[in-house]
Amino acid sequence: MKIRRWSLVGVATVVLFTPALAACGSSGGTEEGGGTAASPAAASPTTAADPKQVLLASTSEIKKGNFRFTVAGDGMTGEGQVHQPSKSARYTLKAGDAADGFSMNMDVIYVEPSSWAKLDFDGEMAAAMKNPKLEGKYQHLDQSKVKKQKGLGFDWNDIDPAGSDLILKGIVDVQAAGEGAYAGTVDVTKATEAGLLDEETVKALATKAAALPFTATVDQQGRLTALSIDFPAVGESKAHQVKVTYADYGAATKVDQPPAAQVVEAPASTYQMLNS
Repeated sequence: MKIRRWSLVGVATVVLFTPALAACGSSGGTEEGGGTAASPAAASPTTAADPKQVLLASTSEIKKGNFRFTVAGDGMTGEGQVHQPSKSARYTLKAGDAADGFSMNMDVIYVEPSSWAKLDFDGEMAAAMKNPKLEGKYQHLDQSKVKKQKGLGFDWNDIDPAGSDLILKGIVDVQAAGEGAYAGTVDVTKATEAGLLDEETVKALATKAAALPFTATVDQQGRLTALSIDFPAVGESKAHQVKVTYADYGAATKVDQPPAAQVVEAPASTYQMLNS
């Protein structure tokens, strides 16, 4: 899968599905949150007649690139912030359980035009990936050496880490389910490039992927605050839910690059992993 933005699935894929860990059968950070800041609003969800149009309009504030978010899926959780005014962003991810053999913490910082990644592994199956010289350090990435993952940078033309706008365009049916709450079904076959989705899982679901249950909520200004999709079991993947939340619209803050004392240049092994 191509990483077009930082995403729950995409960023995890960089590490979790490298050949070394795939052979082990591995499976599946943190910014401070806050309230939702007021900003110029869309129509109140209580005054809109068409639930689908409410949800389609709810992602417009995301495109301004100033918000915090969380993501969650099968064995993985993440969160971060996007601050387009300073062209900076951050994403953290936790995956796996050391007690089950493998866990990973990833912290990626992007301050245009540079990016840094801190990768910490634990568990019996992670032993081969541990490097004492890198533990607790941010690896500075030479963008030109990362061929497959766009240097773990950030695409300011594709800001949303989850791709909610793309997903909601696939709404099949939807009804109001309370104040600012909606429920229905969505065709995710039309949104396989969305960061919240795993393309291979969508393909494996075949026709079932054309009508998956979803729920969504919007705030009083009509801005999307949460979107979740229920996936049935398929193949080796058990039934699970993927979810993204948004907060602090217009109130995120600039992300600083890591202190120099915590930075090392990424070694060849890191580029080999990212380009696998």
